[in-house]
Amino acid sequence: MSFSSVYPHYVAKAERKGRTKREVNKIIYRLTGYSMQAVLQKEVDFATFFKQALELNLQRKLITGVVCGVRVEDVKEHPTQEIRYLDIHD
Repeated sequence: MSFSSVYPHYVAKAERKGRTKREVNKIIYRLTGYSMQAVLQKEVDFATFFKQALELNLQRKLITGVVCGVRVEDVKEHPTQEIRYLDIHD
């Protein structure tokens, strides 16, 4: 699954919660170092998205919470945990 195909869902979810597309972009940038303009032009899957991230924020490991009934800090699979970090903050 490509990041660019899921991105609109992150934005839609954030907007339902009263947030903006700009806020989603800011969070993604803080967690990965990616500019949305650059990354959305590429059709990369999530594994590649995280593998090629410019600067993964080391503090992302401090993120806790529940997404779809699963505690993000308990997820052991990569990139599933990385995806959850993005999902919990949109």
